[in-house]
Amino acid sequence: MSAHRWPALFACLLFVALMAPAAGALAQSAGPPAAPAATGAPRDIAVAELARPNVVVILRHANAPGVYDPPGFRLDACETQRNLDAAGRRQAAELGAAWKAAGFRPTRIWSSAWCRCQDTARLMDLGPFTVLPELNSRSDAGRSREAQAAALNRFIDRLDPRGGPYLMVTHQFVITALTGLGADSAGGVAIELPVGNAARRTRVLPAPAS
Repeated sequence: MSAHRWPALFACLLFVALMAPAAGALAQSAGPPAAPAATGAPRDIAVAELARPNVVVILRHANAPGVYDPPGFRLDACETQRNLDAAGRRQAAELGAAWKAAGFRPTRIWSSAWCRCQDTARLMDLGPFTVLPELNSRSDAGRSREAQAAALNRFIDRLDPRGGPYLMVTHQFVITALTGLGADSAGGVAIELPVGNAARRTRVLPAPAS
């Protein structure tokens, strides 16, 4: 290497030596890399938690084979609808007994007008129930599914978070339109009404093991 390049090389080495501590301090001040954001998937709710007064249980009816009602069915004639089978009737009775044993005593119960929902509510034997049109499989008032879900959402928002727990028996389509979640027969969701500064929260209610 020629002699006239030595001063330039020395200057570069000196610059690197002086900057190294500053770079280390900068990296240390930045701290560890941020952890990835947690997913917002709803957590399951245990049966023992259903007894809280701010809980609204939205339950899909018990097992009823098939997907849709037969053509020409009528709400005033259960024999024209898709109904609970023997397994579904047993499922509803056992579910009600298990929840009752766990301390679940709903202060209000609502059901869809469909017979499979009313039969589920009746066989659970947790108290008298009232038919609520917003829980129906389809809107009889000509509203879209989104408008029906919005009406049900407003109904839930008006419930007293100190006055429950509450129980609603409905259909998978209604649960999905309201929450974006699916539900197996005798499963559903539990909505925790806000108390104090807490936000309203939706949790998954798994169907009982068969």
